[in-house]
Amino acid sequence: MFKRDPNKVYPTETESRVIVRFQDCDPLQHLNNAKYLDYYFNAREDQVAKHYGFDPGQLFRELKTSWVVYQHQIAYIRPALVSEWVRIMSRIIYVNEDTLITEFYMTDDKRTQLKNVLWMTSKYVSVLTGKRIPHDPIVLEYLETIRMPDVDFHNLNFNERIREIKSQLVPVGSVQ
Repeated sequence: MFKRDPNKVYPTETESRVIVRFQDCDPLQHLNNAKYLDYYFNAREDQVAKHYGFDPGQLFRELKTSWVVYQHQIAYIRPALVSEWVRIMSRIIYVNEDTLITEFYMTDDKRTQLKNVLWMTSKYVSVLTGKRIPHDPIVLEYLETIRMPDVDFHNLNFNERIREIKSQLVPVGSVQ
């Protein structure tokens, strides 16, 4: 289970580099729309294990709790193409008593082109009853430790957020 180290600074945004697999693409060689979710879920699972030492399976076994996906908001901006290396970033942008919103976005390998943005809303539930429950204190401490600071989610607009993310990418032609 997550144990916060007061001497450690935890990243609020995590990143993975992955290749778009042929088997996940449509006949136009674009990553299939439904596969974005698989790529994001797999990346996030790897990222939280690596950066935070967090194991969702342990949460399930020890606390008998988990998150279930409640809602998605997704924008397909540019296609991710077969055999292309892409970057997947993820971050928690909102937490309350029983809700978690994770923001994901995908860019090309050089971080110059935004390909996709996803907001995933999850609800914290008891696996015994399937009903929403408040986050356990240790889970809430974990979420507050890794949540992006200074994100006023209630005043965010999804399309404005896409423009904001685009503006933070590396300009085309810049040296990295």
